[in-house]
Amino acid sequence: MIYKDFLGKKLSALGMGCMRLPCSADGKIDEAATAEMVEYAINKGVNYFDTAWGYHDGESENVMGRVLSKYPRESFYLADKFPGYASANWGKAEEIFEQQLKKCKVEYFDFYMFHNLCDMNVDAYLDDAKYGDKTYLLKQKQNGRIKHLGFSAHGDLNIMRRFLEAYGDIMEFCQIQLNWLDWDFQNAKAKVALLNEYNVPVWVMEPLRGGKLVDINTDYVNRLNELRPEVSLPEWAFRFIQTVPEVKVTLSGMSNFKQIKENIETFSEEKPLTQQEWGALLAIGAEMTGKKTLPCTACRYCTTYCPMELDIPKLIELYNEHRYSDGGFIAPMALSALPEDKKPSACIGCKACEEVCPQLIKISEMMQDFVAHLG
Repeated sequence: MIYKDFLGKKLSALGMGCMRLPCSADGKIDEAATAEMVEYAINKGVNYFDTAWGYHDGESENVMGRVLSKYPRESFYLADKFPGYASANWGKAEEIFEQQLKKCKVEYFDFYMFHNLCDMNVDAYLDDAKYGDKTYLLKQKQNGRIKHLGFSAHGDLNIMRRFLEAYGDIMEFCQIQLNWLDWDFQNAKAKVALLNEYNVPVWVMEPLRGGKLVDINTDYVNRLNELRPEVSLPEWAFRFIQTVPEVKVTLSGMSNFKQIKENIETFSEEKPLTQQEWGALLAIGAEMTGKKTLPCTACRYCTTYCPMELDIPKLIELYNEHRYSDGGFIAPMALSALPEDKKPSACIGCKACEEVCPQLIKISEMMQDFVAHLG
């Protein structure tokens, strides 16, 4: 197992994400299968486990608490998160944190995060005078019940910058969606650079983009095989991440024994990509997204002429994500933070924006399609 240094700790470069644990036919977590995977992982050197309040409808914490309680507490690192992605939880850090410790059967968390920083919750996370969640979590860190405090983010670069400008001095790590498709598509490259500005190490989630990167066109697979014959698609994804020096931990939500065995084998040694291989993956990512997305360059000519003052480039960005992902939560989550008169449904179809768009995007049709897909 590869290990990464973090403030005196040796973290396994592969962490076990506990959002996609093995399940039985009734949809409940298969605890026996989970225990088998955890035992194998620990025996092979994995020491980082990541759970959260909402994973598996709240059962992930319970199951991981029971499974990990069989091992010495100092033999593993456990990460959990404050679920501020739901407004009902704002101001309830104490109540939730105490329950999480009980569910996980531990006296402290090694790593704890503000969960899912995004447009919808950034104001609440930053309004400590009103909610007090940051103050409470800092107190737990001072008391040793949180060893390291950080945040996970699905928000865009500007949201992350706002958060870091306010809390950058107390954030010790950040978990972002990073993979060879999102390096450009979700601007993960710029997010890594921003975190570098604040000396915040990177944790990776969605290295396989929920499985999308292991189900790609055969032509793309053949192109990759010419560079590294017989390398699996999951390994390509992990080798890409190994080439980003800022990354400390890569989380994988492994759902069966075969996945955890193969991933641990990949992380038994570091084999970062060559410049040619890196470029080949990014080129394939650009082709994949380009076939299903609109070619907006964010020149913002359109916004000057929009009578409704819509942030058209931002809406196109969200539309592209929603369309490529065949749905998902990112676009609805971001749109929920906008007032009604700034959402796609506010477009009046005047086409003034289209007259000045250098890319000839049919923006009014995009807005109608977006509204239809959002229901």
